Amino acid sequence: MNDENRLKGTTTVGLTCKDGVVFATETRATMGNLIAHKVADKIFKIDDHIGTTIAGAVSDAQGLMKYIRAEVALFRLRNGKRINVEAAATLTSNILHSSRGYPFYVQTLLGGVDDKGPALYSLDPTGGVIKDLMISTGSGSPVAYGVLEDRYSADLYVEEGVDVAIRAIKSAMERDAYSGNSILVATITQEEGFKKLSEEEVKQKIKEIN
Repeated sequence: MNDENRLKGTTTVGLTCKDGVVFATETRATMGNLIAHKVADKIFKIDDHIGTTIAGAVSDAQGLMKYIRAEVALFRLRNGKRINVEAAATLTSNILHSSRGYPFYVQTLLGGVDDKGPALYSLDPTGGVIKDLMISTGSGSPVAYGVLEDRYSADLYVEEGVDVAIRAIKSAMERDAYSGNSILVATITQEEGFKKLSEEEVKQKIKEIN
């Protein structure tokens, strides 16, 4: 497929907080210079305690998410317990590495909460995996990182982390032509597991930080 005709999605942010993980993305999907979709979902629930974000080719990302979900569900079925976050990241890395001849054109953030606490990983298309406290991917990431470097702290709680993540995505949307339309946010905590904020909750958060 010609690169100009490949449906792409950006920008994403992931944060590790004291009590959980925060994910935020915008919702624009582009095809070259065309805004192909304005409501692309770039945050995925993998299990009750694990989530992911995607930036890159939408078709590849959706296929990869289905693959990871299936493998994580099989792990729970076979072992009678849920997979930990590090193992899920390693599993995803193995999937990507084994497909490097025909790679998934996607940058993935994978994070969640297990018995060891919150954890966040970044994975590249060839299976490279890096653990970090805060990560942004996609074309708007340079702008998002400017906000994160200024406002992020490992001492933040999830509620505070949501505000920082929204600020980062909002800034990317204002300066990156491939990022825009609206903002999606999800949190993962030990108490509530994976939770996606409603559209109304996100809008209220945006009003509060303006």
